[in-house]
Amino acid sequence: MTPARVVLDEADMARAVRRMAHEIIEKSRGVDRVVLLGIPTRGVYLAQRIASAIAEIEGRSVPCGTLDVTLYRDDLRMRQVRALEQTSIPSEGIDDHTVVLVDDVLYSGRTIRAGLDALNDIGRPAAVRLAVMVDRGHRELPIRPDFIGKNLPTSQAETVRVHFAESDGCDEVVIEQIASGVELS
Repeated sequence: MTPARVVLDEADMARAVRRMAHEIIEKSRGVDRVVLLGIPTRGVYLAQRIASAIAEIEGRSVPCGTLDVTLYRDDLRMRQVRALEQTSIPSEGIDDHTVVLVDDVLYSGRTIRAGLDALNDIGRPAAVRLAVMVDRGHRELPIRPDFIGKNLPTSQAETVRVHFAESDGCDEVVIEQIASGVELS
């Protein structure tokens, strides 16, 4: 891989999170029936940050949980084995709520399709929205995000990595060239 090129720094990411929080509030006409569910690993950090921004803006918290989609993926045989993450649904549940699925990068759309399948096993939301830090294109499924931190057109010879201080020691979005193969996110 060639050296990573930083496309969003800490300040850019903070602005994007705050903007997405405002857009979620506006589109939902408040946050009375909104639940944020982050897809592990980095979608969880993004969901928590959006929830914090909403709390600052609205003066009250919004339920935030996690949704592991590993067992719902259609490419389990093609990926390395990975440990299951925790699914943590807020006590309010998701029935009749607007659920905002949150992930770091939207690429093929397969992770989000798995998330929709997982949601069906948990309850029946009134609506499902999608928030991502980066939409890099190359969709294989008809999935479109509602809230986007950054549209970042890429080639398939590139990979996008979103780093959060919680797991990576810094906040940034980087693009790297990959030697060969196609990323499956």
